Amino acid sequence: MKYHKRKKALILLADGTIFHGKSIGTEGSAFGEVCFNTGTTGYQEIFTDPSYYGQLMVTTNAHIGNYGTKADEIESDTIKISGLICRNFSFEYSRPAGDKSLQEFFADHNLLAISDVDTRALVSHIRDHGAMNAVITTEVDKVDELKKQLAEVPSMEGLELASKVSTKEPYYYGDENATYKIAALDIGIKKNILRNLAQRDAYIKVFPYNSKFEDLEAFSPDGYFLSNGPGDPEPLVEAQEVAKEIIKRDLPLFGICLGHQVIALANGISTYKMHNGHRGINHPVQNLLTTKGEITSQNHGFAISREDTEANPDVEITHVHLNDNTVAGIRLKDKNCFSVQYHPEASPGPNDSTYLFDQFIQNIQKN
Repeated sequence: MKYHKRKKALILLADGTIFHGKSIGTEGSAFGEVCFNTGTTGYQEIFTDPSYYGQLMVTTNAHIGNYGTKADEIESDTIKISGLICRNFSFEYSRPAGDKSLQEFFADHNLLAISDVDTRALVSHIRDHGAMNAVITTEVDKVDELKKQLAEVPSMEGLELASKVSTKEPYYYGDENATYKIAALDIGIKKNILRNLAQRDAYIKVFPYNSKFEDLEAFSPDGYFLSNGPGDPEPLVEAQEVAKEIIKRDLPLFGICLGHQVIALANGISTYKMHNGHRGINHPVQNLLTTKGEITSQNHGFAISREDTEANPDVEITHVHLNDNTVAGIRLKDKNCFSVQYHPEASPGPNDSTYLFDQFIQNIQKN
């Protein structure tokens, strides 16, 4: 076991609360909204998920880094979290299939991470007081200065972040000779979503977040997809307009997570920032159409209004989160459109939700 020199570090929350820890290597300060994920595995996928852009991630699992990293277990080409907060950081890893240690992976991306934090106390604080902005830092003697900088960091509420993670130019994924063509609006898309669509005989063209419906339509797709992504859905007016045009024409449309929220907004259903969101790989959801339960992967800090959804005569709630009864899925009654608030591509052990991709292809076949 190598000896690692550890520098003192701390977490300063927007409400003034401070938690102490140690740096794992990189020095400096990182700002973002502090949130927590309860998953016991999948940390590499979490760190590279565009939906986590701008967030300081607290992992509730006691050990992080113990199985290293692997090049093909990423959801985007770069790390998207602003920083990591954990209890025990494993500098060494024991998985034969691993490519490098998590510390090396972080060093490649210049990511600030701190460990030896009382994460149980920190998560309890977030649960009680809600997700809030914070800074993690090795500059422990500059707390007053950091407080001033932290006060200027914008709230996640009202923040448009899709433009920060979306592709700059359209690109293709899959076999160009596939049976189906799908136009995907990238507002923070995960690679495994593209893999799942391609596995179902689809050729996908991925478009930037601010593309117009006419841009997507020019691909002559058989179906349309609105991706997951970070930030508040309300500022994504262009994406909402795309959704409205697709729905108006009754074309096959599927949305996941942020895409689900955009579809809701396109139908006059409001969204709101949750107290601390849903982030983990064991969230229980019930499919109201089949009555079956699903163990799901979730990652969102916003949700759609249940009251607005129930009041909309054109929309049906198809899935509910069993922990808090929030809306986890909807479909339009007279249009070829459905969406879910969770991640069917994640497969966090169980594959309970992958049927949703099959359902999308079936909707395309029926069109």
